[in-house]
Amino acid sequence: MDTILSEPLTLNHQPLYDRYDRCRKLFGDDFKKLQNARVIILGVGGVGSYALDAIYRSGVGHITVVDFDTFDITNQNRQIGSDNVEQQKVEVFSNLYKGIEAINIKITKEWIENFDFSDYDLILDAFDDIVPKVALIQKEYKKLISSGGSAKRINPLKIEYISIWKTYNDPFVRKIRDTLKKNGFKREFKIIFSSEEPRCKELGSFVGVTGSFGLMMASLAIQRLIGAR
Repeated sequence: MDTILSEPLTLNHQPLYDRYDRCRKLFGDDFKKLQNARVIILGVGGVGSYALDAIYRSGVGHITVVDFDTFDITNQNRQIGSDNVEQQKVEVFSNLYKGIEAINIKITKEWIENFDFSDYDLILDAFDDIVPKVALIQKEYKKLISSGGSAKRINPLKIEYISIWKTYNDPFVRKIRDTLKKNGFKREFKIIFSSEEPRCKELGSFVGVTGSFGLMMASLAIQRLIGAR
């Protein structure tokens, strides 16, 4: 299924306004590129849910989300849709964001290797399993926007989008980087990461950071789709 985009309201064949009125004014003719774009989001938790919300509201016309998890009460500090405890995330998002396509499946290395990404203009990587994440980077780095670890931090001003080879203070990204090196991957590849040192050992999280990761991911996606970067 494709996202249903509202047509502008008209008077005497002149456009008045519609839900994307402010987007049309901002993007101009480039808005058509967003309407025609095809984006797949892998993982719709604390980062992916905000990325989804932002690109959906910005008029991206064809969105697919992939996740297998259900909402837990501990998700409610940071995830859109998490009031729906024990419900499948992709089913909840299918109701919240009419017209998106939902794939309810666990993202594994095998799934990454076998799934056909050729129909998509961009892949947004917002999941946190190292093995399939590495497989995805190696396979689709050219049209991939990846997120590093967003938990354990409180300062969104520390978020950057830089070469994965220059990242630091993020044990999660370090494992990804080290595995890529071990596998012989030497391509230049950027990732969203925070230079802030983790504040705890447990998976503590703050929506001001996790949401900011997702919004940065959405911004980078929009810029890439309209050719602004």
